Amino acid sequence: MIVRPVTPKDASAWADLRRALWPGQVSEHAAEVAAFFEGQVREPLAVLVAADEADRLIGFAELSIRAYAEGCHSDRVAYLEGWYVAPAARRRGVGRALLAAVEAWGRSQGCAELASDTELANDASAAAHTALGFNEVGRVRCFRKDL
Repeated sequence: MIVRPVTPKDASAWADLRRALWPGQVSEHAAEVAAFFEGQVREPLAVLVAADEADRLIGFAELSIRAYAEGCHSDRVAYLEGWYVAPAARRRGVGRALLAAVEAWGRSQGCAELASDTELANDASAAAHTALGFNEVGRVRCFRKDL
């Protein structure tokens, strides 16, 4: 397995992995991936992918830098916007390798903190975050209303 920055040849596979992580946004993924490679989006700022021995993508991490993140003390926080490992590749160190690369990226951007979030009911993600050294700093429920 290798962790590396995403390239345009990864576009289709990255979109497929995004679909698996965020299934409610099915139609948007290909367009968002294309916009990323065309430099038309502000986020994610960077994307790292994990590829197997045959160079098939088995995971990804989408990254940004935020001026604020819950529980953080600095105003420049590396943020793990999306983190996913394909089910067949889990429990093989892929998530850990991605996170190590994310941490290195954050340090290279001058950040001293890394933050992330997950849905309240996503116990598997919470366990993965905790196992890799994250501390839970709060829980949030978000609301919206049409005007």
